[in-house]
Amino acid sequence: MRVVILRCGDVDIPVDLPGTVINVPDIPGRRDLAPLDAIAAELLPEDPTPSLDDIARQPDVAHLAVPAPAPQAPHLPEPLRVIVVGTDAALAAVLTRMMRGDYLWAEVALVPVEDSVAARNWGLDKPWRIALSGSARPVPLIRSDLGLAVAGSASITEWEGGEITGEIIVNDHVLVRHEGRADVLFDGTFGARLVPMLDAPGIAAVRMREPADLDLSFRQRLAHRLSGSTPVDPDSLATGRAVQAGGPSLAVTIDGVRHPRPLERSTFYRHLRDLQIVRP
Repeated sequence: MRVVILRCGDVDIPVDLPGTVINVPDIPGRRDLAPLDAIAAELLPEDPTPSLDDIARQPDVAHLAVPAPAPQAPHLPEPLRVIVVGTDAALAAVLTRMMRGDYLWAEVALVPVEDSVAARNWGLDKPWRIALSGSARPVPLIRSDLGLAVAGSASITEWEGGEITGEIIVNDHVLVRHEGRADVLFDGTFGARLVPMLDAPGIAAVRMREPADLDLSFRQRLAHRLSGSTPVDPDSLATGRAVQAGGPSLAVTIDGVRHPRPLERSTFYRHLRDLQIVRP
C-alpha cells in the first residue's frame, strides 16, 4: 500500500510514520496538492473504468444506490491511502481536489486536529490507529453545485444572520419555506444544516432553530434561554440525494468556510462516484 500523509498546517505528527509526508497549508489549494495528483497519476495513468460522462448517460441510477467499492481497485498496482491530518475544512479541500482530479478511488483517512464533525460521523475514536490499520469502506460523496466537497457538514442560512427568507427542498420534500421577520429572535426558522450519510441516499438535513453565529447580544441570549429552543429541529429530519435552496440572500458554509458572497441559489447533491473512507 502507498501511504501519503498530508500534514495540514503546523500540527504535530508522530515520528517514523510509514509512507510519504507532504506539508501543506491549513487549507490546501490545487498547487499544494499537485504532488498528490502526481502520485495518483503514477498509480493509475489511464482509468479503464466508465468515465463520469459514461455514468451520467446510463439509463438507470444503480450508481446512486448502495455505495460501492471503487471499480478501479483491481487495476491498481497497489492501493493508495491518503491520511489527512487537519481540520474538516482541510479534509474538504483534499476531497474537492480528488473529486476534480477524478481519483476518488484512493482511500481517505482523517486524523482530526480539533473538534471534527467528520470524525464523529465516521466514528473515529482512535484516529491514528484507524488511519494506519483500518479498512476502507465506500460512502456517498456530497458536493455543491460550485464543485466543493462536504467533509463533515454544511449550512444554508440568511446572509445577514437573521431568519431566513427562502425555500430549501430535500429531494421533493419542502424542509424550509419561510419569510424572515426582523422582530423574531428564536421562534423562527434560520435555515438548514446538512451532513453526508454513510449510506444511500446520501444527505441528511434538518431545520435550524437558531442562527449559525451565536455572537449574540444580551437580549438575544436571554430570549434564547427563555425559549428553551435547541439548535436544530430533530423532528424535521429529511434524507435524500439532493438539497436545493433558493432565496434573495443566502449564506452557504461548508465545513466552517463561508462562501465569500451571498447566493440566490445553492444545490448540494450526491456525486456520481463514491468516496472510499477508512473507518472502524
